[in-house]
Amino acid sequence: MFNKILIANRGEIAVRIIRACQEMGVATVAVYSDADECSLHVTLADQAVNIGPPPPSESYLRDDHILDAARRLGCDAIHPGYGFLSENPDFVEMTEAAGLAFIGPPAQAMRVMGSKIAARAAMEDAGVPVVPGYQASGDDQDLMQAAHALGFPLLVKATAGGGGKGMRVVNDPAELSNALASARRESMNAFGDDRLYLETLIQQPHHIEFQVLADRYGHVVHLFERECSVQRRHQKIIEETPSPLMDPALRQRMGEAAVAAAQAVGYVNAGTIEFLVDEARNFYFLEMNTRLQVEHPITELVAGVDLVKAQIRIAAGEPLPFTQEELSQRGHAIECRIYAEDPAHDFLPAIGAVLQSVEPVGPGVRVDAGVSSGDEVTLHYDPMIAKLIVLGEDRADAIRRMDWALHHYVILGDVITNIPFLRDVLAHPRFVAGETTTDFVDAHFGDWRPDDSPPPDMALIAAALSEVMNAYTAPAPDGAQVDGDPFSPWRTMSGFRIGA
Repeated sequence: MFNKILIANRGEIAVRIIRACQEMGVATVAVYSDADECSLHVTLADQAVNIGPPPPSESYLRDDHILDAARRLGCDAIHPGYGFLSENPDFVEMTEAAGLAFIGPPAQAMRVMGSKIAARAAMEDAGVPVVPGYQASGDDQDLMQAAHALGFPLLVKATAGGGGKGMRVVNDPAELSNALASARRESMNAFGDDRLYLETLIQQPHHIEFQVLADRYGHVVHLFERECSVQRRHQKIIEETPSPLMDPALRQRMGEAAVAAAQAVGYVNAGTIEFLVDEARNFYFLEMNTRLQVEHPITELVAGVDLVKAQIRIAAGEPLPFTQEELSQRGHAIECRIYAEDPAHDFLPAIGAVLQSVEPVGPGVRVDAGVSSGDEVTLHYDPMIAKLIVLGEDRADAIRRMDWALHHYVILGDVITNIPFLRDVLAHPRFVAGETTTDFVDAHFGDWRPDDSPPPDMALIAAALSEVMNAYTAPAPDGAQVDGDPFSPWRTMSGFRIGA
């Protein structure tokens, strides 16, 4: 087992990894930018190192700074979390060349699955269903000719894409030329790669992914599915497991395909195979995320496996301690991503100071937070505040528990959060019925606005009393001044005095 691990990340995922390491008795090193000097992950780690200014390109993406810190502080492994350098095969090779273990997959598997075109080819060879498409040439003329052969609607997609970047829906041939040009520009800006390919557009699909674990000895298992169809701007905001779409036969077929996909590229460690499922319950390979997923906690709760600890043990050379037959699902889990964003204005970031954060506490409630009271959500990074996860006896119980937890999650300050929006999504009849597809948010919440009804009279009265109590200052003996000390024992509403 490793003695000391550097976490090459920030926010809630860095906190999550640090806590797993603490439970395993492994020392941790946090890295941070100038903007994160007082962040939660910095305070929790055994050691912390500043690696640069706030922009990620000058800090969290500086592989040289990160590797230098790992060597200087005697680390023997690096955990990349997700985002930043987590899917960069060059960083994997640099880490290993420095004599450190990379807690993730091999560089070659990452390269294959990181290229949408190479991944599609590998999946076709392995017999895993893929969405019909065209990837033989990235030339505009060839793409336009292939598009007419495929038919419309279709998707223009970036070869190096992810998170909806470099993706365009084309409903009509007249839109194709502009879609290719804009997708190329966005892909080049986001990934430094403007190569494109085409896919048939699967109408109103379910987005379902399978968690896989693979050790160094050829053993691969899946830990069942996650339903990820509730999305905004092609990014997930609510995930759950089991998927309400699933039956045992479909789960078995998709699970076997996920294992075959990982085996086809010699995968090791934790990864996720993502599928689209159409209305006829046909499924198609979408992509593989060669890292830990944001939504991994719901799998942990239902499958009973700590995925971060499993990642560390696999990287340390340990075999998987279970077979596929020994894994099972228990209960129903839901995750909501709590963002500092404004759902009423196209989910734009609504950043600022978090003056007070009070997390819900109760049976079956888990909060993976990277922000606490006094922190600030800045423009430099993803505006996620926390992930709220619940486990229920069944789906209906999990929905009720999540609504309770959201209602009792207090976040006060300059930020606007998506909590009211999430509660409305959970209450929607289509969500309750388990009938969400990837167009659910656009179709049913395009004109969503928060409840702007005035607060009840009792809340106004309580606020007024609080103001009066905070403003009141009782005189102190010998003329002592207590106005600046809200905790002074002489500050009281009773009028009681000591002495004559």
